[in-house]
Amino acid sequence: MARNKISTTVYITAEQNEKLKLLNEKTKVPIAEYIRQGIDMVLARHNELLPGQLTFEDSLRKSSGRK
Repeated sequence: MARNKISTTVYITAEQNEKLKLLNEKTKVPIAEYIRQGIDMVLARHNELLPGQLTFEDSLRKSSGRK
């Protein structure tokens, strides 16, 4: 199932751009897909900062002061 996508502008360094182009040439995976994967990694890493329903394990960690 295809997801709706929105357009946005990001600024990357010349080195990042060159490496992404090389990666694209070797793998034929679109640069935009690599950028989306990178965003997904950041969101997963910082998931506890996003609003949402807590799991039982999350509530135990918060009450004990652990992360």
